[in-house]
Amino acid sequence: MTRAMRSENFSLFHDNLDDYTKEIIVEKFYEDGMEVVEDYVIKEDKIEFFLNGNKFLSVMSIAQHQDAHILGFLLSEAVIKSFDDVESIVISEDGLKVEVIANISEEGYANLFKEKTLTSGCCIGVTGNAEKVFDCSFINTDYRVSVKNILSNMKLFNTSSKLFDNTGCVHKAELVLEDGEIFVAEDIGRHNAIDKVVGLASINKKDIKKSVLYATGRLSMEMVVKCVMHRIPIVVSKAAVTFQGIKSANEHGITLIGFARGNKMNVYTHSGRIDV
Repeated sequence: MTRAMRSENFSLFHDNLDDYTKEIIVEKFYEDGMEVVEDYVIKEDKIEFFLNGNKFLSVMSIAQHQDAHILGFLLSEAVIKSFDDVESIVISEDGLKVEVIANISEEGYANLFKEKTLTSGCCIGVTGNAEKVFDCSFINTDYRVSVKNILSNMKLFNTSSKLFDNTGCVHKAELVLEDGEIFVAEDIGRHNAIDKVVGLASINKKDIKKSVLYATGRLSMEMVVKCVMHRIPIVVSKAAVTFQGIKSANEHGITLIGFARGNKMNVYTHSGRIDV
């Protein structure tokens, strides 16, 4: 069975904005008048996730990188350990249903149906792992990155995409691997964007244990927990961090960086990985 099966009529990697946006008429008001203009808004879809024949989740997302999204989510929730556990991923022709056949952790799967935590994420993220059901060992790595490298990558990361230029309504996540290879994903939800970018790296059989994750959203506890589950040692955002995010990063060995803008950044935990 093919590892990542897709409909012949559907491509995850097209750049046709019509697939993700709707053109609307907007009345713009100013202090001295108004005008009627054409504009674009993001199109969010309800996408259904199936695992081994059972529907287990519906997500409000943009219909892009759906295979990476479900894979990243299952990895985040410890339902699977790696892409090697996946036998097939099939995306429906309309892009709104994703079906995975995989060898799963029964404990991880059962945890999906226990009491959930409604997270602080945009578009209301839901996770079964915010209570640290699955213990993770401390991330202990000799991987180091310079301040110059991080800020330089952040400037490139902050370059807007076609989708953001047209809607102003997507978060972005980017993984920069040790060899410089980059994976990027966007979504209306910052959690979704992280799941997608991790899923993309996993599909491509990349080791992300020596990488830096760049994110556009605030780094709260559940965002950090995702990175703990994926063993990502350094996490950077141009936005703020929360106290619980700092506590989780410190406990699990993640270098947490916020307000990375221009020529400065705040390092909240495990600064020994950062070279001046």
